Amino acid sequence: MFAAMRTLVTGCAGFIGSHLTEALLSQGSDVVGVDCFNDNYARPEKLRNLESARSWEAFDFVPLDLARGALEDLVEDCDVIFHLAAEPGVRASWGTRFELYLRNNVLATQHLLEASRRAPDTRFVYASSSSIYGKAEMFPTNESATPRPVSPYGVTKLSGEHLCLAYHANFQVPAVVLRYFSVYGPRQRPDMAFNIFCRAALAGEPIEVFGDGGQTRDFTFVGDIVDATLAAATTPDVAGQVFNVGGGSRSSLDEAIEIIGGLAGRELEVHPGPAQEGDVRDTGADVSAARERLGFDPRTSLREGLAAEWEWTAERSELAAR
Repeated sequence: MFAAMRTLVTGCAGFIGSHLTEALLSQGSDVVGVDCFNDNYARPEKLRNLESARSWEAFDFVPLDLARGALEDLVEDCDVIFHLAAEPGVRASWGTRFELYLRNNVLATQHLLEASRRAPDTRFVYASSSSIYGKAEMFPTNESATPRPVSPYGVTKLSGEHLCLAYHANFQVPAVVLRYFSVYGPRQRPDMAFNIFCRAALAGEPIEVFGDGGQTRDFTFVGDIVDATLAAATTPDVAGQVFNVGGGSRSSLDEAIEIIGGLAGRELEVHPGPAQEGDVRDTGADVSAARERLGFDPRTSLREGLAAEWEWTAERSELAAR
């Protein structure tokens, strides 16, 4: 049973952060939600993600840029800090936008950890990414594999991990690192593959695929991600540890497209294109550590999860058409 707590959720208006915020509120916790509305997608969409949370008296929203100023007042009296705020996306992390990735993924994390030094009993849950592994040498990949990120985004997320572990080692900040694998579901960012595919299928348009469609991912439903994140906040004796959080099996992009075609009621027209810099061919999570230590048990099949995302996308499309 999850005990009610006072929590901080950074990136609360984002895809995963909004789901986590609602789960915390529904379990009786007070939530301070922070978001700076970075420009990776439209502010109105992020505000829609917060519609449910803002109806709760226990939710306090703070529009704040974590990379600016002192944050001690923000973390004061919090039992848990869930640090999900980040500049997301592999493909956009090259070139001139890299400065934003440094600022929002590294500097902001360091500021928050520095403030957490003054609150040594506050659990710090850091949302990392499977992108830190790069081209993994074995599947499923466990946490002992040497990180070899092949994108600037992956480099910054790994830097955030190292900061968490450094602050744990030197200042006893009780940080736990979670490496999320290919998260999908309702509210998925508009630049992410399944969101793009569902919208194209609803509009009767062809689907553009980077690569040949045979690439595999350990797709993880957002509800399962939230379960693991909540467990990392309350499980004793896991500070200073790193856990993979994946869906439990690898599926190809072609398999996912076939499922979406079934939901659309027709075979989808697929246009393959060149693979993108920073994208890896395959990912696969060994979640045995999270299963053993956090009690993590991914329950949502790809078919079930895609049906939920399809339904959400269809509802959004109907609202936009009115």
